[in-house]
Amino acid sequence: MMGRRNFIDMLGREITIQYPPKSIVSIVPSQTELLYDLNLENEVTGITKFCIHPESWFRNKTLVGGTKQLHLDKIRSLNPDIIIANKEENEKEQIKELANEFPVWISNIQSVADALQMVRAVGVLTDKEERANSIATDIATGFEALQKAAQPKRVAYLIWRNPWMCAGGDTFINNIIDTIGWTNVLANKNRYPEIDISELNTYDPDIVLLSSEPYPFKDKHIAEIKGALPGVEVILVDGEMFSWYGSRLLKALPYFSELLNSYM
Repeated sequence: MMGRRNFIDMLGREITIQYPPKSIVSIVPSQTELLYDLNLENEVTGITKFCIHPESWFRNKTLVGGTKQLHLDKIRSLNPDIIIANKEENEKEQIKELANEFPVWISNIQSVADALQMVRAVGVLTDKEERANSIATDIATGFEALQKAAQPKRVAYLIWRNPWMCAGGDTFINNIIDTIGWTNVLANKNRYPEIDISELNTYDPDIVLLSSEPYPFKDKHIAEIKGALPGVEVILVDGEMFSWYGSRLLKALPYFSELLNSYM
């Protein structure tokens, strides 16, 4: 039924939107991909320059800047019924400014459970509840199976070089590591701590994971890490699989299954 409806976002904010929304601006890459998988081709009018999946949308939708450097005038020109944002990925002051003019629904993702809540909520927001619930159920079932099959491993997950930075405990990446049945040796650290590579020895990891994003680690960096951590396995991993929290998690399931099987 068409009309105006109220919704509560993941920060507890109430918004009122024209329902179902016919013009959606998504300013978070993983949530943009979810909207694509919810078959909202016609409704999504604007995305960011980092919303690279799907490629067809990146080529054809209006690009409204970066996640933290939005072009507000471009968003205004689209006159969206709703803007779908994220607490961590978007810049607070820009979101506040947009929220004075448009309904802004904000997600807050720290865990796979939060991601599933977001998927279901966006389904309700966009009148795609059945499809969203199906995606969320398949993700939840898949991760349960992965965890049961996993052999325990102690891992460190590096996201940056010069300075070296790792994923700490208060991150979605940490929760992904837990959810697939491994243990983050830096879970007692907050957010993304800087660390000396030689210091990692004291945490006794079995495997060091080098992420493809935000720093583009390559094969050449494996030797660099192994020089400081002799005897420790060092591998490159797809950062999107560990950090994108929308429907990408469906694609992550076979990826993680293959990864876990390599270290049984």
